[in-house]
Parts: sequence; structure tokens; C-alpha cells
Amino acid sequence: MTFTIAIVGRPNVGKSTLFNRLVGRRLALVDDRPGVTRDRREGEGRLGDIEFTVVDTAGFEESAPESLSGRMRAQTEAAIDQADAIFFMIDARAGAIPADHAFADVARKSGKPIVLVANKSEGTAGEAGRLDAYALGLGEPVSISAEHNEGLSDLYDALRAALPERTAQQVTQDLPDEARAIRVAIVGRPNAGKSTLINRLIGEDRLLTGPEAGITRDAIAVEYGWHDRKFRLYDTAGIRRRSRVEEKLEKLSVADAWSRTPLPPTPGAPAP
Repeated sequence: MTFTIAIVGRPNVGKSTLFNRLVGRRLALVDDRPGVTRDRREGEGRLGDIEFTVVDTAGFEESAPESLSGRMRAQTEAAIDQADAIFFMIDARAGAIPADHAFADVARKSGKPIVLVANKSEGTAGEAGRLDAYALGLGEPVSISAEHNEGLSDLYDALRAALPERTAQQVTQDLPDEARAIRVAIVGRPNAGKSTLINRLIGEDRLLTGPEAGITRDAIAVEYGWHDRKFRLYDTAGIRRRSRVEEKLEKLSVADAWSRTPLPPTPGAPAP
């Protein structure tokens, strides 16, 4: 029986690092600056013998609904609505700050089972922050270090307790060839309308769009059905000529885009 977990929290607490740890590979872009993740991103995660769909989300921020941050928050709230359980993550080294309290209320109002995750708890530096997290009213915090692969056995136990029926022994099997999704990568220069095209195809505002160039950073997979066939559409970051790409984050985004297609990069474009 499959289920979905949304990883939520304020910016730069390590959500994408945990997402990558759960899916077993570096799918989500990770950088020291806050706000790298914008769209919600799904992957097939595993904790021990438990398999599930895990969703990486943008960091919660207070902002006007029409702003980019506001549209990012709407994507996160949509992920919460569609999830069966929530991993609410804080930075244990910083403790529970006012933003954590504000967004803990948002998560609590969803009525979904919540596992409070105190990340960056390696060593003893995060102990005070872990104790401080009790004030969020989300139960006992689980101390982990997603970067150093510590505490995931405790996270496994907490997930079992949060979803006892859903985490019963699962049976997986290979899909027949006719049930496998055809993978299609949508690539092009920045602000060409790639995300808008996918939204139009699936009939919902699944991906962030707007007048700002470079909104998409990660390559986001979206499931789509047409004439009884399954497709997996990959929305990708805009690609510019290599000579115009200077920032590390844009280089990572473009490499991620090319990794979704077997075609060689165009002349002058950054290679993966």
C-alpha cells in the first residue's frame, strides 16, 4: 500500500538533503543559500523496508500570494493537502524560531500525522534546539543529520508510529512494459514557457510559472496520461550558452536538465 510524505519547513533547514537521502541519490539541488527549492518535487523514497512517495517542498515564507515566494508557498500547501503524513523539519542548531512556530500551526491545521524532525543534530550542538522544539506542540522531535546519515533508524520508528497501517509490510513488483511511463524532457531557453506547457497538458497549476526568468531550478517529474499511455514529463531549468552561465546554482540546474534527456547538449551549452 503506497502513501505520500511531504517534507516541509522554513528555508535552509535541510529538506532537500533529507529528500536526496530518502530517494538514495542526488535528485534535488542542494546549496548553502536559502530558497533553492521552488517547485515541489516527488521521488520514490525508502526507509528500511518501507517504501513511499516523498515530496520535497519550498521553504515556508510569509509573503504576498501574488509574489514568487507566495506562489512557492501555495505549492507547499498543495503538497501538504495531498500528503498522507508530514515530516516537519527544523534546524536543531538554530532551535525553534518564530517562523517555525508560525508554520507549525499551518501543518497542524492540515490534520495529517506529523513527524517533527530536528535536522543538523550531529554531535551535541543540536541538543538544546531539539529540546526547544517541544514548544512547537508537534510531539517528540526526532534527531537526525540528513547530511551525515545519522538518526534515520529513529525516523523509521517514528514513521511506523505515525502511519501504523500504511507502513505494514509492503509487496513490490516490477511493472509490465506496457505500464511503464514514457519519459519526455521539456527543454529550452529560460522563460520560453516550458512549465506553462506542462501545466496546460495536465490541466492544473502543478508547476510554478510567472514573468520572472529562471523560476524552475530542479528538473521536476510530472505524471501524465494520454490515450491509455502513461508519460512522465520532466520540466527543466532554462538553458543558456555556456559563456553566459556563471553562477554555481545555474550550472547545477542546467546539468540536472541535461541528465533528463539522452540527447547531447547543444553546442555552447553547459554539459552535464
